[in-house]
Parts: sequence; C-alpha cells; structure tokens
Amino acid sequence: MSSDFEAYEQDFGTLTAEITNKIGRIPKLAGEEKTQLVLNVDKQLEEVRELLEQMDLEVREIPIQSRAMYNSRLKSYKQEMEKLEKDFKRSRIAYSDEVRNELLGDDGSSSESQRAHLLDNTERLERSSRRLEAGYQIAVETEQVGQEILANLHTDREKIQRSRDRLRETDANLGKSSRILTGMLRRIIQNRILVFILGAIILLTIVLAIYFNLRGH
Repeated sequence: MSSDFEAYEQDFGTLTAEITNKIGRIPKLAGEEKTQLVLNVDKQLEEVRELLEQMDLEVREIPIQSRAMYNSRLKSYKQEMEKLEKDFKRSRIAYSDEVRNELLGDDGSSSESQRAHLLDNTERLERSSRRLEAGYQIAVETEQVGQEILANLHTDREKIQRSRDRLRETDANLGKSSRILTGMLRRIIQNRILVFILGAIILLTIVLAIYFNLRGH
C-alpha cells in the first residue's frame, strides 16, 4: 500500500510543478493562448484533486502504526493544493479584470475595487472550505476509530468463542472420565461380591466336609 502512496506522491509533485509554472505564465499571456492555459490549469487541478482522494484512500488501508506519518504528509499536500488553488483564483481574477476592461473600458480604480471585493469573497470561501475539510477529517478519524473498535470486539468475540469451545471439550472429557470411573467402580464392587460368594461357598463346603467326616466316625 505504501508503494502506491509514494507513486501518487511522485505524480502529485510532477503535476503541481507544472501547474505552478503555468499559473506564473497566465498574467503574461493574452487572448486565446491565455484562455487555453487557464482551462489547462483548471483540468490539471482536477487531476490533483483526484490524486489526493486516491492518497486519502491509500492512507486508510495503511496499518495504524504507520498511518500517522502518511496522514501528516497528506495534510501537507492538501495545504499545498489549497495554495495552488488560491494562486490560480487570483490569476483568474486578474485575467477576468483584464478582459472586462478591454470589453467595457473600466478604469483602473474600479477594477482594483472589484478585484479586492472578489478576493475577499474568495478568502471567505476558502475559510469555509477549510472548515468543511476539518469536519471531513474528523468524520474520517471517527470512522477509523469505529472500525478499530469493531475489529477489537470481533477479536474479543473470537477469544470468548474459543474459550467456550475449550470448556465444552473439557466438560465432555470430564463426563467421559466420570463414566469410565463409574464403570471401573461397578466392576470392582461386582468382583468383591463374587469373591465374597466364592469364599462363602468354599467355607460352607469345608464345614460340610468336616461335618460329614465326623459323622462317619
């Protein structure tokens, strides 16, 4: 799993480097070339978002003892993504202002005021996005804790089941031993009774033999 995460990291590094370079070029271009570059960057940012989602899924599959390190790395990548999106929004705002000025002939002060207003709205949206991301992270961590608790309960249940099986086996062995001992005791008692009867018969035979011997004299 960690090898997949590292592969996603390499793709992330390559894409973000390309995006950073293109964002820096947007204000220097004009016309159709600038429009195409803006669309291209927007598409690559979507690819980066998908990469982050894949990395998030991979982190969930990593063993708990190693997960903290990967969570930290993923968090830094998300912060880098937020910065890229912020820079891209600013470059798009500057691009939109330029196009609007060309079409409508707005003066510089009006453009700056609108840009400031748009940046303020952008900051608010980014703060809301960060709060949503924090809530999502808490939900993910809660889900992970729940899965760990369920896994522990499953393990405990298996241990209890094995203990019950051993107790049943022990009870069965004790029952079998008890039956064997009872049978042995019964045979001992029977043997003693037989010995007693044989002894009585032998004694009676001796007595009768002595009696008839004396009577014959």
